Amino acid sequence: MSVKVTRDEVIAYRLEAQNLNRRLDKRSLVAATGVCGVQNSPPGSALLALNARVSDVAREAVNTAISEHKSLLQSWSMRGAPFFFPTSDLPVFTTGVLPPTEDGRRHLILGVEASLEKLEMSLAEVVDRTRDTIGSVLSGRRLTVNDLGAEMTELIARELPKKKRADWEREGPYAKGQPLGEGVVHFCLRILTLQQVICFAPRDGKKAPFVLLDEWLDTDVPDVAPEDARAELLRRYLHAYGPSTRGDFASWLGVRAREGEAWWDLLENEMTEVDYGRRTWVLTEDLDALQSPPTPAGVRLLPPRDPYIQGRDRETIIDKQFHRDVFKTVGEPGTVLVDGRIVGTWRARKKGKNLHMSVTSFDRLSARSKKVVEAEAEKVAILRGAAAVEVDVDSA
Repeated sequence: MSVKVTRDEVIAYRLEAQNLNRRLDKRSLVAATGVCGVQNSPPGSALLALNARVSDVAREAVNTAISEHKSLLQSWSMRGAPFFFPTSDLPVFTTGVLPPTEDGRRHLILGVEASLEKLEMSLAEVVDRTRDTIGSVLSGRRLTVNDLGAEMTELIARELPKKKRADWEREGPYAKGQPLGEGVVHFCLRILTLQQVICFAPRDGKKAPFVLLDEWLDTDVPDVAPEDARAELLRRYLHAYGPSTRGDFASWLGVRAREGEAWWDLLENEMTEVDYGRRTWVLTEDLDALQSPPTPAGVRLLPPRDPYIQGRDRETIIDKQFHRDVFKTVGEPGTVLVDGRIVGTWRARKKGKNLHMSVTSFDRLSARSKKVVEAEAEKVAILRGAAAVEVDVDSA
């Protein structure tokens, strides 16, 4: 008979695993990103997510970790989204994310299939051409995706047969005036990040340029077998989001449920089945922690697409009646976490040196919670470069 757990236990366990119950010391900044990576879209979300997990987070400390110490890395990872993670965990969040099959890779970078059919090229062929070309374009430089894509598209075109070149250079469906081939190259760059060819350099204004990974890092990248990297990624996921299912893991990763087998089957001997209203699994070593987690306490302002909100069983995270308020295709709000429950949303707008934050609570907040929300808003304001913050709290 499998162990049975409640929603309260699952929430408390996940908050503890994701460092949302107690903030870590600021010296643990890099370690905090290694739990399961920290998504940085929209830009700036990663900084606010770290602020929710680590004491005294400063933009300068994060920039130093990326630019000088290079203990943090920025790269495309799960779901083809940009993430921060420890440089020491590079294989986990690159090799460990890369699907082993062509079909899996096409699904991870959803949107390229029709263009590949038009070009009569496989994804593997275009990725190979892109990888073979990128060194001559990017070596010693930092280029945005548009500049890099444009230069590479032109070089690749020269190597194509006449008819295929005409299709390659014809306007594609992704952006007005953009050649079809350039749009395809943009998709392939996501695969190259997972193949450890390129990564992001620090942002220059509103743009995040690419660099060659081996030129950016001062140390060699650990050589980890794909199966070992995939297994470790799944361990990180189950530790942060367990109890879970293969389908939810696949969705979090960005692949189809059946493709999740390439990860899931690697850890069959390390998982224990848990009854959470359905069949779910947790790492066996985490079972005791799941059954007796500490009681959640405290207030956090989580940014849009915070790692905690990325759990796929949304009814665990937020009461179903409020899903439309939180989960949006574009323009997602931040969320307000109070004593283990998502109790509202927040949005902020900077005007001059001041930040105005609007908080909409799903139910009336206590006076104590309002005060702590205001204190948390001051931390957000500092990280967004504001001198002061004004907070308005309304009920939905």
